[in-house]
Amino acid sequence: MSADRMLTDDIVQNVFIKLYQNLDSIRSKQSIQFWLFKAAKNELYTLFRNTKLKKLYNEAEDYDEIEIEDTVSVSDEFEFKELNKLIMNELEKISPDQKEIFILKEFSGLSYKEIAILMEIDEELVKSRLYKVRQKLINRISKLVQ
Repeated sequence: MSADRMLTDDIVQNVFIKLYQNLDSIRSKQSIQFWLFKAAKNELYTLFRNTKLKKLYNEAEDYDEIEIEDTVSVSDEFEFKELNKLIMNELEKISPDQKEIFILKEFSGLSYKEIAILMEIDEELVKSRLYKVRQKLINRISKLVQ
């Protein structure tokens, strides 16, 4: 979301320092992942507010950094990377709210309820936005591949 590797490293470091400081206050150890997403989001938004940076998302530079542990063939992996590039390019054209929901659901694996709590919106709105962004991506990508 920041499109700046060093800035992202700083944010991650701050989040883990906060996790260490608040580890005793987290009720359930299973909710640590959710807590990390919430803390990272808050840290990023704080940074944006402090620097008055209005655009929340920039085009990601390093698509190859996403590691997937699987026994796929080289051609399958290449196709996956190409599809991932198409998806990321098309996500840049979608509203930040829909993009954030898509990333939280598809790349982070959060549930609808967790996304709703994290974004402070209704769970049905999460489902609606996710459906709309998926439809947009399907339509746009299918036009590109034809």
